Amino acid sequence: MNKLIEKLMKRWGVESYGGLLIILFIFSITGMTALYVRKYVFGLLGLNAETPLLLEILAWILIVFPAYQILFLLYGFLLGKFEFVWNFEKKSLHRIKRLFARGENP
Repeated sequence: MNKLIEKLMKRWGVESYGGLLIILFIFSITGMTALYVRKYVFGLLGLNAETPLLLEILAWILIVFPAYQILFLLYGFLLGKFEFVWNFEKKSLHRIKRLFARGENP
């Protein structure tokens, strides 16, 4: 377990256990909040167990994914880790972009 923690700290450039805990807290609170956003917005739109899967996936991509990104940045700012969160976002979105950009060099 200690090796995992040290590996994360090195990979993310975090110098203290407290900093790592804040970052992990940001990830967890963002995920939980995104689930509340999903429940609320899907309810407003009338999406439920009867909704076709394709429509639910589309709603997820158009609503929940952007909400997660915004919440992630907001929590990072509020908890003093905006620089880490912003750099993490840029790397993540660049990786997603590469999935859809065929034939380009990485």
